[in-house]
Amino acid sequence: MTLAAALAGRIDTGDTAWLLAATALVLLMTPGLALFYGGMVRTKSVLNMLMMSFVSIALVTVVWLAAGYSLAFGDNIGGGLIGGLKHAGMSGLGPDSVHGTVPTLLFATFQLTFAIITAALISGAVADRVRFGAWLVFVPVWALLVYVPVAHWVWGPGGWIVAHLGALDFAGGLPVEITSGASGLALCLVVGPRLGFKKDAMRPHNLPMVMLGAGLLWFGWFGFNAGSALGANGLAAAAFLNTLAAGCTGLLGWLFVEQKRDGHPTTLGAASGAVAGLVAITPSCGSVSLLGALVVGLAAGAVCSYAVGWKFQLNYDDSLDVVGVHLVGGVIGTLLIGVFAVTSMTGGAEGLLYGGGLAQLGKQLVAVVAVGAYAFLVTYGIGKLLDRVMGLRASEEEERTGLDLTVHAETAYDHGVLGHGAPVSSSVPSLQKVKSQA
Repeated sequence: MTLAAALAGRIDTGDTAWLLAATALVLLMTPGLALFYGGMVRTKSVLNMLMMSFVSIALVTVVWLAAGYSLAFGDNIGGGLIGGLKHAGMSGLGPDSVHGTVPTLLFATFQLTFAIITAALISGAVADRVRFGAWLVFVPVWALLVYVPVAHWVWGPGGWIVAHLGALDFAGGLPVEITSGASGLALCLVVGPRLGFKKDAMRPHNLPMVMLGAGLLWFGWFGFNAGSALGANGLAAAAFLNTLAAGCTGLLGWLFVEQKRDGHPTTLGAASGAVAGLVAITPSCGSVSLLGALVVGLAAGAVCSYAVGWKFQLNYDDSLDVVGVHLVGGVIGTLLIGVFAVTSMTGGAEGLLYGGGLAQLGKQLVAVVAVGAYAFLVTYGIGKLLDRVMGLRASEEEERTGLDLTVHAETAYDHGVLGHGAPVSSSVPSLQKVKSQA
């Protein structure tokens, strides 16, 4: 495409075709996440875990179309903090509206898929113990009050992080990874630990499902990162390769730590390590060289393998390691931009190792602290309010029986015995009692 055509705001069919594919890839990540999380919980709550991800697709989509997109990507009206409501209900965005070289409606849909998976990620921190009805209220409120403002700060026109601070985030280390991780920490503190936390083993019930989910996440991540170039170009290709490389070194770094620490490289470790590497490269895939991507992934795989154990020392029950992988991995990837950024990728900014000094690293640190603190505090407030108004936590009886039966009246596996060892017949009175109290 020529410069004249770009300036005229014409749609480029190649860029559009790539972004259509990338949008589908990112949407696939949420069902992939559902399988990843579903395999990690016990059999008595696997369907509930799947549902928390799938229902997030519907809830966030409605909120995004109604107001989320306009507030995140509309013209800034509040000192770099939030956009306006000019495009509420997608008003004024017809098929001929152009964002760069792609249809604006496609760009809005691509960004919607990011918002969806960010909300779904939080569910892993509170698995096995949150009321489904409360989750249905939490997701849209959280999306509007937490995700949308942060997305505007980082990617919106005039957002303070991109326009004033000058921090870099190519594909979502701040709005997706750090925001979901900090929010997951806040929500699990509000809800409290699972029954039997630090006493019962609570092992993943289906590791093949975990590996399948991780594979779908990895596949979709190419759309997540390379799609963020918003075009079929060299930057997309570089982000694509960096994503693959970091996922690989993340996997190897985690397995190395497991082998040295525990004497056994595990399938769960391989899946988690790959995800940790992918999380860390998300903000930096468009800023670092291939060598930088390899280091970013390796650092995330090694550090996150230790970070998932912090919950036992600090006594917060992050059920499926949202904090240990997404928050910690997101922080690593965002900060290392200030170390490994190269001009050939950024078009200007350079990291510490390439002669840029500490300036870019300082900007990245400010962004990390600001976004993490905002997401944690607002999510904690939302959680406390919902807990007071309608109750966030499932009852002890529901938690012991399992949310699949008590909430959804289903079980994932027809074995005649639920995953916690209780015969189906012994749980029926509990289900009837729950329904009578509703």
